[in-house]
Amino acid sequence: MSAPDLTPDTIVAFLASIFERRGSEEYLGEPVTMGEHMLQGATIAEQQGQSDEIVVGALLHDIGHFTSEFGMFTMDDTEDRHHEDAGAEVLERFFPSVVTDCCRYHVAAKRYLCATRPQYFDRLSEASIHSLNLQGGPMRPEEVDEFERNPNLKEIIAVRYLDEAGKIAGMETPDFAHFAPKVQRLVDLHCGTGLV
Repeated sequence: MSAPDLTPDTIVAFLASIFERRGSEEYLGEPVTMGEHMLQGATIAEQQGQSDEIVVGALLHDIGHFTSEFGMFTMDDTEDRHHEDAGAEVLERFFPSVVTDCCRYHVAAKRYLCATRPQYFDRLSEASIHSLNLQGGPMRPEEVDEFERNPNLKEIIAVRYLDEAGKIAGMETPDFAHFAPKVQRLVDLHCGTGLV
């Protein structure tokens, strides 16, 4: 099933299948797989008592690594692959803007935090630093001003911190099925299907 064929009734199963089929792929040289990374972010968000939107935003923020026509990022890349845009294109039809924005702007959030909170740079892994350089480096002042106007800024920043946190070798997490009811509830809420 391709993204254009998806419906509110099939999107959650499609996302689950991505985790099942591709979740074990290497995550940019980090000590976790792609699936572990996203599940860790969602698990930490849930443990912190974050909203369903932030939990699901963390769960799906890197889904574009799997749906991008440009393929997976590698440490040998010399150009950005824009996985955040690829992921947001899949999610925007089915999720509230806050979830889609957590995907679409999690790269921009890294650039924003590096510009506005210089100590944030110390949290970045080698892969995150490499991708930051490909993505334009810390934001310029005019970019900061524009980014701060996003109504979902607080949630985007929360997911960005979860992105950096979700890189713990050996951390136990639930699988995608644990989060699927939250994912489906947000789809139903956005698409006006089912009971919410």
